[in-house]
Amino acid sequence: MKPLRPRLARKLGTQPWVMSLAKGIIWLDKRLHRVFGGRVTLVGIAGLPSLRLTTTGRKSGLERSTNLLYFPDHDRIVLVGSNWGRERDPGWTFNLRANPEATVGVRGREFPVHAQALKGEDYDRMWARLLEFWPGYEMERVAAGRELPIFVLTRREP
Repeated sequence: MKPLRPRLARKLGTQPWVMSLAKGIIWLDKRLHRVFGGRVTLVGIAGLPSLRLTTTGRKSGLERSTNLLYFPDHDRIVLVGSNWGRERDPGWTFNLRANPEATVGVRGREFPVHAQALKGEDYDRMWARLLEFWPGYEMERVAAGRELPIFVLTRREP
């Protein structure tokens, strides 16, 4: 039997009203990250895997960071550009497409990664696995009216 917190979080993640709380959830998660140096996140408190992705802004060239839920896939990290069901892909997806080299922070530890967008059959296979992990992605896909981008991140040498 799966632990209660992740089960509850996954159930809540399929409720449309939760998407309306996105701004508050993001605000709180940023504060937790700052106060606890990345060791505590709202997603982590819910018992789910979370990370801080730092990309290079495709236009500005500046570092841009965001906290995200991720799907652990053996030695890879899988991210979904759901953007809380909004019509547009999140900014970090544009940055990764322009420059796939990024940094990931997990529980206060950082390491460099290389991102690859999934397409075709690889996308379809991963999408099925992602829906088992986080069923709310389907609700977000429908709300967004777009295919949600999937990126696989692999660790690289610094």
